[in-house]
Amino acid sequence: MKLTLYSDYSLRVLMYLARTDNRTQIDEIAKFYNISKNHLTKVVNNLASLGYIETTRGRGGGISLKLLPEEINIGKLIRKTEEHFNIVECFDRETNTCPIIDQCGLMSALGEALHAYLKVLDKYTLQDILNKRTFEL
Repeated sequence: MKLTLYSDYSLRVLMYLARTDNRTQIDEIAKFYNISKNHLTKVVNNLASLGYIETTRGRGGGISLKLLPEEINIGKLIRKTEEHFNIVECFDRETNTCPIIDQCGLMSALGEALHAYLKVLDKYTLQDILNKRTFEL
């Protein structure tokens, strides 16, 4: 499973904001991550509409976390920032053209894997991922 850049950038913005006590400008985050300001502006607007961050316009304005890092669940965030979870074509019944869908167990196996993937992400908060962790495949 690969996350979209939109979800990746959403996580990066939240992580950046969690590490600062001051209101931050989108320019600052864009420069830090070397990401387009236009892309980040869309991400920030969405995070604000979802209630994760506060935005303030004008002098002294900027963006900051609206919730505490331990209140932001990673699994829920990913579900809100990913457009869909169509890992393979057959996950979308409307556009699927695979002729063996009714005889194939791949969709079931991948659906189970997707469920497990999201279940693991549900265990973590923003606070959890702020700490460096290592893992092995």
